[in-house]
Amino acid sequence: MRANKWLMGGTLAAALILNGCTSHTTSQEQYSGFLSSYDDLKEVKTSSGTTVLRWTAPNFNPSNYSGLIYQPINFYPPPKPTEQISNETLTSLLQYTNEQISQALASRLPLTTTRGPGTLIFKGAITGVSTATEGLKPYEVIPIALVVAGAMTATGHRDQNTELYLEGEFIDASTGMSMARVVRKGFGKTLDNDEQQVTLDDLKAIVNDMAKDIRLYP
Repeated sequence: MRANKWLMGGTLAAALILNGCTSHTTSQEQYSGFLSSYDDLKEVKTSSGTTVLRWTAPNFNPSNYSGLIYQPINFYPPPKPTEQISNETLTSLLQYTNEQISQALASRLPLTTTRGPGTLIFKGAITGVSTATEGLKPYEVIPIALVVAGAMTATGHRDQNTELYLEGEFIDASTGMSMARVVRKGFGKTLDNDEQQVTLDDLKAIVNDMAKDIRLYP
């Protein structure tokens, strides 16, 4: 709790921009709507060097808090499995994300179920799981969704990036005021083509990096 940035270091993400290459952040029209507000988000670097979008309340002081209520991460909006991303993968991803992020947060602030002064509430959501074809030119881009989407060429033989998007918010339990908001995008393993199945192992590294950032931020 020596610095306020550790709370946001490992959490969360936003959307996909394809304009000749893949963006590492997001544009306003691609926010999911999960957070209470997206005003004043700024690009910052986590301890691992990942760029995230973050806002922190001017009066936020981590030393004022002695416990954190962890609300399990969910999908927002509810995903629809595809031929490439199965329901089994989505279910295992959600379970793994909650395990890793809750443990990481608990290492920095004790988890509690009691609301009141000195307590923060964390809520988060996986807002997108997608595959995006590498090296797309602007005229090849097919519109994508923030739920579960894939961008691919007609042949479908190009390598595809696996991507995961999360958004999170920290709320003062006694006042209900938002103290911090974060969106984060991560990249997993590269697939050979649009027929290769996405598995949890393809996405684990993204979640692991988020948890690591929470633990290691000074």
